[in-house]
Amino acid sequence: MEYSVAQKRIETLKTQINYHNNRYYNMDDPEISDYEYDMLMNELKQLEKDFPELITPDSPTQRVGGQALLNLFEKVTHTVQMGSLQDVFDQSELIGFAQRCHEKITQPEFVVEPKIDGLSVSLEYRDGVLVRGSTRGDGFIGEDVTANILTIRSIPHKLPQAIPFLEVRGEVYMPKSSFLELVEKQELNDEQPFKNPRNAAAGSLRQKDPKITAQRKLDIFIFNIQQIEGVTLTSHKQSLDFLKEMGLPVIPSYRTFTDIHDALAEIDAIGENRNAYAFDIDGAVIKINSFADRELLGSTAKFPKWAVAFKYPPEEKETTLLNIEINVGRTGALTPTAVFEPIILAGTTVSRAVLHNQDFIDEKGIRIGDRILVRKAGEIIPEVVASLSHAPNSVPYHIPDICPSCGSVVVKSADEAVFRCTNPECPATLLRNIIHFASRQAMNIDGLGPAVVKLLVENNHIASSADLYYLNRDELTDLERMGEKSVDNLLYSIEQSKSNDLSRLLFGLGIRNVGQKAAALICEKFHTIDAIMSADVEEISAINGIGPIIAESVTSYFAQPQSHSLIEQFRRAGVNLTSESKQKGNALEGLTFVLTGTLPTYTRDQAKEIIESLGGKVSGSVSKKTSYVLAGEDAGSKLTKAQTLGIPVLDEEAFRQMISQEEA
Repeated sequence: MEYSVAQKRIETLKTQINYHNNRYYNMDDPEISDYEYDMLMNELKQLEKDFPELITPDSPTQRVGGQALLNLFEKVTHTVQMGSLQDVFDQSELIGFAQRCHEKITQPEFVVEPKIDGLSVSLEYRDGVLVRGSTRGDGFIGEDVTANILTIRSIPHKLPQAIPFLEVRGEVYMPKSSFLELVEKQELNDEQPFKNPRNAAAGSLRQKDPKITAQRKLDIFIFNIQQIEGVTLTSHKQSLDFLKEMGLPVIPSYRTFTDIHDALAEIDAIGENRNAYAFDIDGAVIKINSFADRELLGSTAKFPKWAVAFKYPPEEKETTLLNIEINVGRTGALTPTAVFEPIILAGTTVSRAVLHNQDFIDEKGIRIGDRILVRKAGEIIPEVVASLSHAPNSVPYHIPDICPSCGSVVVKSADEAVFRCTNPECPATLLRNIIHFASRQAMNIDGLGPAVVKLLVENNHIASSADLYYLNRDELTDLERMGEKSVDNLLYSIEQSKSNDLSRLLFGLGIRNVGQKAAALICEKFHTIDAIMSADVEEISAINGIGPIIAESVTSYFAQPQSHSLIEQFRRAGVNLTSESKQKGNALEGLTFVLTGTLPTYTRDQAKEIIESLGGKVSGSVSKKTSYVLAGEDAGSKLTKAQTLGIPVLDEEAFRQMISQEEA
């Protein structure tokens, strides 16, 4: 290749890779598969090898991909760099790695372990107590996610030994079962589902609200010691055995080998059995076991020379597209689904894959009757990779402009990729709307899960969420699988939900773009459903935290006669249609509190509610703007930082005295 051509191609690759790095690491929303990304990076590496004078410090080959860009969390500087491993893709490269090791080491011992596809994190223990958890970021600077790390149940908060200092590195992941459960909920609520478990794990760990992280059922495997004081270890296997004794969830199936061919057989075995794991893996890692031997081998600017990561290629198969079905979601969104001749992928039979929207279909050139290429994204979700060939006389596919469920007109707004049914009473949306209405975050009606809702709809007992409040015991006990005790419990829960705050009802209505926080802000401003229905876009968008898109969604929803009819049904049933302000005063106005540790009697939520009710704010991180830190038992890095910055620290008793004085 000519120098000028190589230079141009390198610049193009750098731009593409940086773009995809940002999508993957910082937005948790990749546009291409890991394999496609690896191929771009491999091409760049090869070109830079052929033209070393074109290597620049800002090249993606010279640094780790992720960056702490979002300013959602405090930044953490890693004392020991959290680097990445060099990726290899065939056994000849593994043999080459082993040969390079043999050149400097007489008898190298290799450790092979599965490569978990998750988010790399650091855990720090001081005197045996967990004090901080942080993301890798760019390898040098990550994000402090301690509060979210503490929600992962398998991570011990205290070790059996009071080791002076220990920093370990691990991979936070989402088990396959949890991922499928999350995707099902997201699809039910017409949310954009995560593409794979890795992105679901990353998106969940970087939530501002630890409660959301806790709901996502994340887990972790520890695979390395970054730093340790007070304990001497000489090998990787010994260190993992030690961490296991300390109660840390260590990466499974790590084995040692002196013969590289036995190590290669183990890598093959891991690849063959990867579908049997309860978690997602994208390869296997082979490392030198002895720490002394690692010192001899050294590192490059980006990679250690004593380890490589073998990446398994994605399994792809051809099949024939038989049909495209249209499903109508909770908000009326029409989603096309490919129906194809069954194939076996990643150990299971698949015959369907979501096609997302018309843009996706057009981009891939998908037509009914095509020979298509299918794979499982993250080894779990089937996806159509490409159309390989068109059937004779086939025509481009277009999503119908009539709703397949109710026959109403379908529209597509300029700012969206989806088509939506215009009928607010479309039968296809009914089931999902009622499931959302009854959910824990909305009206919290126990016993009204998807199966019961489906039963009620199919038996024509309900045609809207308001109909729930007109159900009677006799019609419910006549239903299959509904015993008397279940019916009584359900009716009691429905009755209890009538007294919920208006913000829960507003969220439960399922208005597009209106989440829990937006619903709470709107109700705090207007207090009654009638005031909300009468408000215009300007009044609603004037609320701090509410933008014009949400305001437009609210006014559009209440402009429909069907919405007014629904509210009147709630009113006649005795459902609360008012909201009480949670703020009881402004004694703490202008003050910002940070909560850390376990308080003797208050939960963190209770303390937060008290602070906010008196006009104060609660922040998740300590900064110079923090007014007070409210600290309980096992307070961690936030307390240390507060003391460093000279910020006043309160215990629960001092906090009680403060609020009683302020209220007085």
